[in-house]
Amino acid sequence: MRSVPPVSSKPMGGNRIFFLSLLAAGVVLAGVLFAFNPAEHGFFPRCFFRMLTGWDCPGCGGLRATHQLLHGNLRTAFALNPLLVLALPFAGYFAVRYVLARFTGQKFPQPFQSAHWIWVAAAVVVAFGVARNLPLWPQP
Repeated sequence: MRSVPPVSSKPMGGNRIFFLSLLAAGVVLAGVLFAFNPAEHGFFPRCFFRMLTGWDCPGCGGLRATHQLLHGNLRTAFALNPLLVLALPFAGYFAVRYVLARFTGQKFPQPFQSAHWIWVAAAVVVAFGVARNLPLWPQP
């Protein structure tokens, strides 16, 4: 019979290098995105959904919107991909909460934990994907 290793409630120290490497990679990628506008440079990835169907997926315009956000152009970024701009505060909150929990070992409140919220988020993404391909949707 194999024994199961004990579960530790101590803060994660071994993953600090991984998190710092991930942070460094994010800073480098943000720097590249800041320096090179995806609308003008062709080395950024293309959307396969758009290439196959001709329709915009919910993420289309995300790189261009992020470039605009890095330059402080919130209005232009919102015009390119409003879902991304509205989702970034939530993503930032969850990322910071996750990293703090891993480094400190503390447990933080778990908002939006039920499966109900996952279905709501999926419905919002699908509805946005459909709405942005309707003729009434303003084109940037």
